[in-house]
Amino acid sequence: MITRRSAIQALTGAAAAPGILKARRTPGDKPNLLFLWTDQQRADTMAAYGNTRFHVPNMNRLASESVVFERAYIAQPVCTPSRSCMMTGTWPHTNGCIHNNIRLSAEAKTLPEILNDSHYRTGYFGKWHLGDEVFAQRGFEEWAAIEDGIYQQYYSAGRDPNARSAYHHFLIRQGYTPDTKNGFSRRIVTKLPVEHSKPSFLAQEASSFIMKHRAEPWMLYVNFLEPHTPFGSALDMLHTEEEARLPDNFEKTPENEPEWYIEKRKGFHRAKTDGFDMTQRKGWQEASRNYAGLCSLVDQALGRILWTLEASGMAENTIVVYTSDHGEMMGSHGLLTKQVMYQEATHVPYLIRAPFRKQKPMRVARPVSHIDTVPTMLELLGRKDAIGQQGESLVGAITGQRRESDVIIEWNREGPDQGPSARTVVTPDGWKLVQHDTDKALLFHLAKDPLELKNLYGKPEVAAKQKELRGKITAFQKKTNDKLQLPGA
Repeated sequence: MITRRSAIQALTGAAAAPGILKARRTPGDKPNLLFLWTDQQRADTMAAYGNTRFHVPNMNRLASESVVFERAYIAQPVCTPSRSCMMTGTWPHTNGCIHNNIRLSAEAKTLPEILNDSHYRTGYFGKWHLGDEVFAQRGFEEWAAIEDGIYQQYYSAGRDPNARSAYHHFLIRQGYTPDTKNGFSRRIVTKLPVEHSKPSFLAQEASSFIMKHRAEPWMLYVNFLEPHTPFGSALDMLHTEEEARLPDNFEKTPENEPEWYIEKRKGFHRAKTDGFDMTQRKGWQEASRNYAGLCSLVDQALGRILWTLEASGMAENTIVVYTSDHGEMMGSHGLLTKQVMYQEATHVPYLIRAPFRKQKPMRVARPVSHIDTVPTMLELLGRKDAIGQQGESLVGAITGQRRESDVIIEWNREGPDQGPSARTVVTPDGWKLVQHDTDKALLFHLAKDPLELKNLYGKPEVAAKQKELRGKITAFQKKTNDKLQLPGA
């Protein structure tokens, strides 16, 4: 019979064989940081956010032990801008990563560079998407990339274009043959067994890092690609249609929707998208089941990493963060993926567990933003004097010492197929205004309309509220030197 102890021994190697290891450091020492994040995971994929149907027991357990931020929002609903914000504590329009595949500038410091503490061993494993994908950088000593040719064209001058990720070499050792000249495509990886999947590879790498550095402070970022497209894995059939049912606002749209949203929807419905026939409800249902399976694929890896943390003896002195870089529409309003300002694309899970603070599990109902991530980590790591971040620590929200504040979300145009630029404000009392520079606006009262089915923009009865919200966006732009020109300023 497989037990937790035997599983830990198996995944961490002989070093753990005598049993669960005792801590070699005291709880008063510098805390570790284990930052776990996914790509394209909407909030309602775990029990803490209302979904008890997905098979994600490790996510659910972690949430039950953590501070759960019920209304956490990303900085921009696409990968690179969102990641730049989480890694630096600055807005995309400030750090320059306003759309995908922009290299993070040297002036924008990451958390380990800001902390600048030589006592810490640092590692970054998984998807990076901030430039020079497979090369160790930005204050991280150990690096295990999982993506190859898709980012090769964005390497800096002088980087070896033939360099391949750690995951590529792992698959070669397992006897697989690359299916493209640039390595293993995302598509072929979806057909691999669980033990050779990207999440399992990352779990093994993370587990080795944790055990190797258990006698010294460490900082480890583990970024899963999943449940990002392509929607497929060895766990496609794990969930029934009822367990992975389509959202309540499937194919439902508000009036006076932005034209770009309408065009995106038409594109998804014209033919097959990512192998699914989106002209039929069945295609959407299949995609939803596969998406749920990808969440479970991450979950099994999460469990292995958390078991190793426990085995290392340092669980009580480790900050654990779990979040995602943006959400996924998955049929809500008839849309797929992200790049829009609807809740499903912008609202993400956000969990923080810090046992050494004697923090009891709790829920924070006020809206918070990823812009606050770096200041929060710095305070938890004992550094409140760092400068340059544009957010503020969430520790005050946990202790009740921080006032409720609005959340801002950006969208910065990359090209004509990426839609108009936009700024969005979400207020503590549940109002949400989306203002586009060259397209229609959206106004929702989320407290009464959580599925965003009634666009109130331009209604006489909310004219005063609309003006107030527009003023909040103007104030944000002035404060952060945001030059985007919006109507009605």
